[in-house]
Amino acid sequence: MNPAFLLRALTAGLLALTAGPMPSRAETLDKVSFGTNWVAEAEHGGFFQAVADGTYKKYGLDVTIVPGGPNTNNRILLTAGKLDFFMSANTLQSFDAVANNVPLIAVAAIFQKDPQVFLTHPETKIAKLEDLKPLTLLVSKEGVASYFQWLKSEYGFSESKVKPYTFNPQPFIVNKQSAMQGYVTSEPYAVEKAAGFKPGVILLADHGFNAYSTLIETRREIVDKKPDLVQRFVDASVIGWYNYLYGDNSAGNAMIKKINPEMTDELLSYSVTKMKEYGIVDSGDTLRDGIGAMNDARVASFFDKMVRAGVVRRDIDYRQAYTLRFVNKAVGVDLRPKN
Repeated sequence: MNPAFLLRALTAGLLALTAGPMPSRAETLDKVSFGTNWVAEAEHGGFFQAVADGTYKKYGLDVTIVPGGPNTNNRILLTAGKLDFFMSANTLQSFDAVANNVPLIAVAAIFQKDPQVFLTHPETKIAKLEDLKPLTLLVSKEGVASYFQWLKSEYGFSESKVKPYTFNPQPFIVNKQSAMQGYVTSEPYAVEKAAGFKPGVILLADHGFNAYSTLIETRREIVDKKPDLVQRFVDASVIGWYNYLYGDNSAGNAMIKKINPEMTDELLSYSVTKMKEYGIVDSGDTLRDGIGAMNDARVASFFDKMVRAGVVRRDIDYRQAYTLRFVNKAVGVDLRPKN
């Protein structure tokens, strides 16, 4: 064939293709808003990673992350229809939605273990949860109303030992016969930096407090009307978490630091290390079913514990708090390092 004719034929074919109704990739992306429950930090890293490295876009999503904070209630914005998804704290919030007829539902559990801990002074040589009983316990108002009620019912702790925790570590640092609540991913680091000693850590999840944490929550109407959107958001978020924990997470961390300049590379690295060390994100059921896994027996077990503790009413239908429709599909498990 004459090369000039071939060139004209190819050009005409390309023009015919581009002139057709084929939309650009950008025009096919579904816009999604996702609210977190606190300022940007490593504990939200997989979501930021999925934005920064293009994972959400690969799943046809244009995701905007709306950070939370002390004066922001993104969960109310989700309920009001201003957000599409929300990062809820733990399973108790899901039970609360059912109890109050709020039409929200959990569709994935990113944290298999609630990161709630008690910090202790190394001199006390605390080895197990029961050893905390004689100590002064610094617990927040929210903590007293939730996990501390479980400590009372399951382990016989007394509120007479509790003093208010105001998110200031100094009372703990100066009192060696005290223990302070915190997250395994942050407060031990803060205490070590401020006081120069490495505190002991008791993770409540390793002693029976089996709440799921950092759940993806949405409105029931979105599950009913846009299940494909929900599935893509869950799957892409899960991939983002595998990449953040086990891959190059520099893009996600850069986004976190831009939004929250108080985050340092050292703290971000510490938090990721602790999430992996304690199996916060990837342990138990996720080893088979993938990050985000949930199961009925575990939710039932936690519900029973919270009923016994007087935190949740027994007459609510806790099964309405969550759905397994979008998880347990082993999405991304091949991204976990083999060693």
